[in-house]
Amino acid sequence: MSKITTLEEAMNQIKDGMTIMIGGFMACGTPEKFMDALVQKGVKDLTIIGNDGGFPDRGIGKLVVNKQVKKLIASHVGLNPEVGVQMNSGEIECELVPQGTLAERVRAGGNGLGGILTPTGVGTIVEEGKEKIEVDGKVYLLEKPLRADIALVGASIADKKGNLYFNKATKNFNPLMATAADTVIVGAEKVVEIGEIDASDVMTPALFVDYIVEV
Repeated sequence: MSKITTLEEAMNQIKDGMTIMIGGFMACGTPEKFMDALVQKGVKDLTIIGNDGGFPDRGIGKLVVNKQVKKLIASHVGLNPEVGVQMNSGEIECELVPQGTLAERVRAGGNGLGGILTPTGVGTIVEEGKEKIEVDGKVYLLEKPLRADIALVGASIADKKGNLYFNKATKNFNPLMATAADTVIVGAEKVVEIGEIDASDVMTPALFVDYIVEV
């Protein structure tokens, strides 16, 4: 069965209350047409996992501004003032996670691990409510893995089987998130025939990809 589908059909997979991972770094590598389609769809009460809160008019920020996000798990939200406004008003819950820890929690989710141990956050508010484990005399926080119902991934090139290539900085969180969701939907700038992406250039194997939309 072909993985190539329409934008409308792909977005139909997303329902109210789902947990969604969204690739990108300050909106670089984020599939913007997916963001626009979700705003139009009006799906709500979403838990969003991403590197940041985007900008008010770009990336994850579009969903925040439209008040579709119930909870945001991210490492940085300062570029989108609307996140702070909604946090202060109680409209959105925001879990701030150190960036390296966020990446490793997603990796743990994609690899079936029970969590990771990190010294980052020990002795700060980051440790609140978390288990601390001592290894060889050093204290670490146990950080639980992150997984999602759906990952929205932005790729530079996809072949029709679902092998993905990410150009330069657009790679960021996209390959990690493609491993850590039950359903992976790719917005590809270009779709090519199977075999046109050199095997050494494949950054996400087709095994992880469920739907491809040429955007």
